[in-house]
Amino acid sequence: MNILALGAHPDDIEFGCGATLLKLAHFKNAVFIFVATEGDVGAGAGIRKREQIEAAKFSGIKKIFWGGFYDTHVPVSKTLIDKIEAVIKETKPHIVFFPYPEDIHQDHRALANCALSATRYVKRVLFYEVPTTRNFEPDVFTDITDILDKKLKLLKLHRSQIDKTRVPGLTILDSVKSCAIFRGYQARVKYAEGFKSLRFMLDIKKRL
Repeated sequence: MNILALGAHPDDIEFGCGATLLKLAHFKNAVFIFVATEGDVGAGAGIRKREQIEAAKFSGIKKIFWGGFYDTHVPVSKTLIDKIEAVIKETKPHIVFFPYPEDIHQDHRALANCALSATRYVKRVLFYEVPTTRNFEPDVFTDITDILDKKLKLLKLHRSQIDKTRVPGLTILDSVKSCAIFRGYQARVKYAEGFKSLRFMLDIKKRL
């Protein structure tokens, strides 16, 4: 399959669906990512882009598409919709992942709202969560018990962001593991990533 994940900033995708993408890439699916900004507000110029490139290599990502928008200024616009549609046209994804629209960060909301339009003809679309997501109730899960350690290594590659939770004593790695435990309990496994389905077509004639 071809898989496409959309994120507003470097590390959004890794937090929300990093382990799922690791598994998909391991089983020889072609995984692509679109990152709307280089995350310059969260670190010095170019730092987070370099971290994202390193993380993509670690994950087995086939190609990164950069949106070219400025961090904290991602617009709800036809320009962004067109860019996502162009990536969809090139990659022909069987599944698309992107952030849940209800979020306290404006970039995540803008990306999600544009992605809703751009993916209107994609048959399998799943929302993922990030630390700023609100009111997220997943109904699809990936068991990541066997790969959580690798997801944590993946997040460590975003070195500039590890301590930027704005919660004293809490790292992004703590947040990732806590989320995996909670979603795992909901899914009746030890660790999981949770997703909310926008639509998910079952093709009974093929192996899912």
